[in-house]
Amino acid sequence: MKFELGGIILALSLGTAVTAQDMPPLSGTPDDVAYATEIWTYLEANGLAGPDRIHTAPYEGTDPHGMMLETFYTMGAVNGYSGDLVVKNNYGPEGVSADEVLAEPAAHLAAITVMFRREDGYLAQNQNWFWAKYLPDGTLNINAVKMPLAGRVAKGMDEGCISCHANVGGDDLVFTTDHYARKSINRAEG
Repeated sequence: MKFELGGIILALSLGTAVTAQDMPPLSGTPDDVAYATEIWTYLEANGLAGPDRIHTAPYEGTDPHGMMLETFYTMGAVNGYSGDLVVKNNYGPEGVSADEVLAEPAAHLAAITVMFRREDGYLAQNQNWFWAKYLPDGTLNINAVKMPLAGRVAKGMDEGCISCHANVGGDDLVFTTDHYARKSINRAEG
């Protein structure tokens, strides 16, 4: 159905549902990929990724991250901005032991998942977290529709980074700690 209003044509499509293909991507945009590249550069320069990365005692994990995990909580700096940084080394396959990971970490590393808290206003309803999932060589992992896993990963979806982390208790969207929420409260109380 078309209407012409003062030279402006307004087209309405009745009965047509908006599909995921019709919507702009919420993650994996060129800007997200560029930002994720900057994060990876920071990780490598600070021993949090790459062949000479630091290690800690792995602990038992679960899907979607891995059967054994190492998690690091720190501050990071990307493009002149400093924010909270969570880096998780995801090891597999199913049944891998902590001893096997410690003996040959590179052989068992499946992915590195990252949460970096960006500047205020980036994604306020999700605590401004930027998510990324890298393969061991630093390239971004992709989902089933070939979208790079960087940025607002799976925002508005039933499964994925944001929907899963939105269900965690506390205010920081981090499963293993409410550290960031406590830190913000302590700053406010001064």
